[in-house]
Order: sequence, then structure tokens, then C-alpha cells
Amino acid sequence: MHATAAALLLAAGCAAAQTPPTAAEAAAYTGAHAAAWRGDAAALARAPRAELALRDANGRTPLHVAAFARRRDAIRALATAGADLAALDNDRYDAVTIAAVADDEETLRTLLAAGASAKLITSRYDGTALIAAAHLGHDGVVRQLIAAGAPLDPVNNLHWTALIESIVLGDGGPRHQATLKALLDAGASTRLTDRSGRTPLQLAQGRGYDAMVKLLQAAGAQ
Repeated sequence: MHATAAALLLAAGCAAAQTPPTAAEAAAYTGAHAAAWRGDAAALARAPRAELALRDANGRTPLHVAAFARRRDAIRALATAGADLAALDNDRYDAVTIAAVADDEETLRTLLAAGASAKLITSRYDGTALIAAAHLGHDGVVRQLIAAGAPLDPVNNLHWTALIESIVLGDGGPRHQATLKALLDAGASTRLTDRSGRTPLQLAQGRGYDAMVKLLQAAGAQ
């Protein structure tokens, strides 16, 4: 397989690399994990602090479970009780990246308001929540993460930035265009290249993404 094609397949598995609890796992949860799954904020407020750090077989803390389950009251209770908001599961995802990949703007908003960081390096790709969201064209999530101070130009181990991923892993459609525009408006670099030395403008041109080409040219990309 051509190296570029292999890289694309690897990156396309980013979202799938997250491992939410199965129905069987959720049914077997006890303690804080069970409370997080069902959204029982009162039980979480009473839980011993040590229990908030316990992990299931995939390294998920109760906070990860609450993020997957979209239990925002549970997230607030866990944050107040002192749960580690930066914890990574076995797949190296934090709660912020879980919400970002799920396009769950309200859960993301809850996490950021509770003090979770948009700046962590996450996933097997050494990426960030912003890179993951840009890859998927989750433009609202991208704008939230930018507003929360997410770094714009980290380069993951595929040698792609968030801006590049919005192009090479996007479909060129409205949401990826909006994602690209949000990154450009925030000042993301148009000079950083992929591993082969191609600029974002060249990548967009090569894919025939005319609307993206216009956005990049308007931002001064070469």
C-alpha cells in the first residue's frame, strides 16, 4: 500500500480508536462508574475521592464514562469532587477529546467550564482534541476549543496539523469549510506542510476543493 494511503487509513481510524463502554460493561459497573453512567450526581458527590480515580478494564475513569454517556450533571459533580479532568484512558483519550470526537458541543462546554483543558496531547496519533475535531469537520467544537485556548499548530505523528487534517481527511463540504475558516480566522499556520512538503493550499488544490482554495488564498496561503 502507498505510504500516503496507509496514513489516510490510519488517521481515518481516529474516531474508531475510542472505545466507549459496551452494554455489558455498563451493566457490570459499580460504585462511581455506575453512578457516572446513569448520571447520578448526588451519588458522585458522596463518593470517596479515591473511587473517582478508579479505572475499568479499558482505563476509563468515571469521568470518561460520564463523557461517553453525555451525563453533564455527573461531569459537574465529578469536577467539584476533585476528579482528574486530564486523565487519559488506555486509548489515550481524555474527556475533552471524547466529547470533541462525538461532536457533543454541550458536554464539551460543560467540561471546559469545569476546568478541563483543551491543550492535552491525546490519542495514539499524538494529536489534540482540536486535530480530531478538525479531521471530522466538527466546526462548532473547533470554535469552542479555539476559544478555550487550544494550540492551533501542533503536528501529530502523521505530520499533520488541525488545518491540514481539515483538508486531507475532510470532504471539502460546508462543515469542513467552516472548520478551515475558523482555524484560519484564529491564525493557524498555512505554512506548515505535510510529510511530503505539500502546503495546505497545494493539498486543497490537489483535491479540487475550490471553496477551501479560496479561503486559503484569502488568508494569504501559498
